[in-house]
Amino acid sequence: MADQAIYSGKWSSSGKDIKVTLSLILFEEDKAEIVYCPALDISGYGKNEKEAMDSFTVVLGEFLLYTTHKDTFFSELSKIGWKIKKNKIMTPPPISKLLESNDNFSRIFNEHSFRKIDHSFALPMA
Repeated sequence: MADQAIYSGKWSSSGKDIKVTLSLILFEEDKAEIVYCPALDISGYGKNEKEAMDSFTVVLGEFLLYTTHKDTFFSELSKIGWKIKKNKIMTPPPISKLLESNDNFSRIFNEHSFRKIDHSFALPMA
């Protein structure tokens, strides 16, 4: 259970919006602030945390838009280790699996000071 609690994701849709709560890792590298989501393996960056979060929101929106339009959303999540049940309940991979399979996340986890936050997004679906 502790494995799942650190890197959880919750998705719901209502009308034209998708509501997402994701665990994010915030750290600094090469004088840039980075916001990284291990469960989706996407990131944003900027000169400060706000810019990095804004950048991440754009990247997340593009990921959702692209995979939705290409009808690859669920297959992409499956490729990165998410478990998807028939009723579309989605569970992200546990931290132990992410650390084994994702070299970038393993490097961040082992080489950087970071903090974790859970952040909610409401993104329009075109």
